[in-house]
Order: sequence, then structure tokens, then C-alpha cells
Amino acid sequence: MSTSVIAPQSATIVPEASRPEFLPTLFGRSLLIVAEDAVYSLMERLSPLDYGGGFWAFYEHEGKPLFLAPQSKSRFRITGEITGFQGEVSAEAAGIIATLFAFSHLSFQYQSEHLSEGYGRLYAYSADHPEAVEIFQAID
Repeated sequence: MSTSVIAPQSATIVPEASRPEFLPTLFGRSLLIVAEDAVYSLMERLSPLDYGGGFWAFYEHEGKPLFLAPQSKSRFRITGEITGFQGEVSAEAAGIIATLFAFSHLSFQYQSEHLSEGYGRLYAYSADHPEAVEIFQAID
């Protein structure tokens, strides 16, 4: 008897040529500046000990934009005032957390299908992420 395990497909970094359309597609053109700033500001609050700006990678999954993740370090301590979670996560997981928070926070100010669809897509993707436990503890 043979059993095969299908590993969850991981997100891929958006190629440089596709970066200009990533944020408008993820957040909508009308919210792209506000949303991008929200992600970076939330990361500063989530990881004040480790995050100090820098380049961010953009990730997609199955051809759809998914999240942003900082590239300045490989791991980040999440200790900020936003969540009661205290722990260390990969840069990818930190980006997922910051992007989920941005979707959530912005949805209270703006009605946008981009925000609700983006949150739902990223939340579903996070369930199969290797750091799903930490991600869900951080956003709870």
C-alpha cells in the first residue's frame, strides 16, 4: 500500500517586473498607499525590538497576491502592544501577521472587497503554514 502526502504549496516571491502591480491588486488602487503604510506601521508596533524598516518581499500564491514580508532579518520577536502573543517567528510569518492585521484594521475604516477577499485568502493560506500556530496566536 502506498500513501502519498501532498505538501501544501508555498507562496512564491513576486518577480521584480510584477512588483508595481502587486499592491494595487492586493489592496485596490484607492487603498494601496494607506494599506502599504499600515503594514509597515503595524510591523513597527508588532516587533519594536527587531524591525527598523528595510526592503520587503511581496508574496503570491496560485497567481494571486497574498502578503508582504520584511527582508531585513530572518526572524522577528513579536512583542508589541497590539497582541498578547510573545514569541519569535520567521520573517515570512511576521509579514503574514502584519498583513493580516492591516487587512483587519483597514476593514473597520473602509468597505472594500479587496480587503475582505485578501484577508480570507491569507487566513486560509496561513492555516497550512508551518508556523500556523504562532500566526493564529498572534492575531487572536
